Amino acid sequence: MANRRSLKTDISFLEKISIGAIGTKKVFDDLKRLGYYPIELERGSMSFKIWKGIKIKRLRVPDLLCIKCGKRVESRAKTKLQISMSHSFASPDRGWDFGLNDDDFIALVSCEKIGEGPIDWKASDLVQYIQVKHLREAFKAKKVFMERPKGVEEGFETRVTWPCAVASSGGEIDEINKNRIKFRRNKDGRVISLSLAKKGIKLKPIVAEQESIKENQIIASVVPISNKFVCPKDKRVRDYIKLINSVSLSDRYAAAKALSHFEAGDVVDTLLEKMGDSKDHIYIRLEAAASVLKLGSTESLKFFKDVLNDEYLENRLEGVIILGEIRNKHSSKLLIQTLLDKEQNSEIRAGAAWALGELKSKETLEALVSVFDDINLDIRAESARSLFRLAELYGSDIIKYFPKGSEDARAGISWALSKSGNFFGEGSSCRDE
Repeated sequence: MANRRSLKTDISFLEKISIGAIGTKKVFDDLKRLGYYPIELERGSMSFKIWKGIKIKRLRVPDLLCIKCGKRVESRAKTKLQISMSHSFASPDRGWDFGLNDDDFIALVSCEKIGEGPIDWKASDLVQYIQVKHLREAFKAKKVFMERPKGVEEGFETRVTWPCAVASSGGEIDEINKNRIKFRRNKDGRVISLSLAKKGIKLKPIVAEQESIKENQIIASVVPISNKFVCPKDKRVRDYIKLINSVSLSDRYAAAKALSHFEAGDVVDTLLEKMGDSKDHIYIRLEAAASVLKLGSTESLKFFKDVLNDEYLENRLEGVIILGEIRNKHSSKLLIQTLLDKEQNSEIRAGAAWALGELKSKETLEALVSVFDDINLDIRAESARSLFRLAELYGSDIIKYFPKGSEDARAGISWALSKSGNFFGEGSSCRDE
């Protein structure tokens, strides 16, 4: 029974992770479509990967950052659309708006189930943005609902809800009066009437009569809502160099990450100075080191080597994950060394195997194949998964390791290639037309 409960909890957690990742990816794509320049700010916010053995407690930062205007966006994926967030009155860093500035945004996106698996979710194309400033004003004015703490599985935090009226389907606004807003559904012409008050809190219509609306669109609320926001494209390298010394952890983290997209002469020096600041948070220093490596400098390699041997395993794992984002020969070499180092912690080695698959490099194949003889199943499993991801590009190269491989190596290679369905690789003349 205990194992069954554990499995149920694991599946529930994976489902929550999946909904969040799918929602954040939709917001990321929407920002790109609108002409913004988003980057992932919170690592893993668009990923399904779960590390079960070593728990990484990352800095709490918004999901996305537009590097051209500096605005940050926190994605909120919902299975039932509403404006709600977790909040703690006991811990400031668990507040709903921690790490957010007034001109940052919350992005709402609805997700629906499309299959039986925990990752089988699809995000709606409708993304709705709310400025943090307006949410704070409504919160201070007590135009919100406070719900009792959630259950044990989700943590003891208060749920804050900003009341709103949501269209259950697409249609057209038929009438707006003092007390109600009515829309006519497209599918059957039926008029749906929604109240402009929730538990005594008055809602303000944010649509006009005869306006077309979409399913899950918020049509009345205590806060303004839009499908885009202004990006003045006014952030320059100087702004981020200044921001990297901010008193705010969130600001310093964002600056360290954003500076990898600028190649001004003093950027690397600024990043190296931050990397060497032993008083700052290790994850900010890691981001600075990563940006240095992304910009083509090798001056952060020693720092990464030290982190990969840090006394704290979560710092090692974070270093491995970061190296998996930097596609150059230096990161590849460090990860291969980590994978093959039998003195290294087994989960760190497994993480290195996973990260090598993220690099999409042909040079990683031999190392991945070689560890199929390792005694640790997690290392072998992550190597097989990485080979599976690489098989789309290098199927014909991977199969060359089959004849000379051990029984375990051949089994791993066979699994990866059969799972991918590609035994020849892109552009192979042997592939069926």
